[in-house]
Amino acid sequence: MLSKAIQDAINNQINKELFSSYLYLAMSTYFAESNFSGFASWMKVQSTEEYAHAMKFYGYVIERNGHVELETIEKPHAKFKSPADVFKQVVEHEEKVTAMINKLYELAIKEKDYPTQIMLEWFITEQLEEEKSAGDILEQLKMVGDSPVSLIMMDRQLAARASK
Repeated sequence: MLSKAIQDAINNQINKELFSSYLYLAMSTYFAESNFSGFASWMKVQSTEEYAHAMKFYGYVIERNGHVELETIEKPHAKFKSPADVFKQVVEHEEKVTAMINKLYELAIKEKDYPTQIMLEWFITEQLEEEKSAGDILEQLKMVGDSPVSLIMMDRQLAARASK
């Protein structure tokens, strides 16, 4: 059985993961409306991944005989200036998520909840990948600047993620 502190913290994380899914879907919409179908597909896949993260936490709470408390999901910001602006926000968002996962892990250590620590190790590894992936794209966007040809090439490259 989960402690109340762990259960409440994971319920909060479920909400944050669902918000992340909404945020990336809003970003996908921006890209679709800007005729960057590859960027849009990449963000849509990212949105689906974030939803899957929420469901992983959800399943874990249920598995541990806890209670899932679903709260209102915050409306995401949906106005962006450029692809680089979007990915700057993605990197910042992923860094916040990493901090939340780390706080959850610290709570699991404090509560001596070893199963939760083990479950969270997957998320810690996942966050390293999330930050690196978004950071790499942001750095490429900084390199190409406003070059239409380069942005189109990146758009095509990012479209490949959806077909894997």
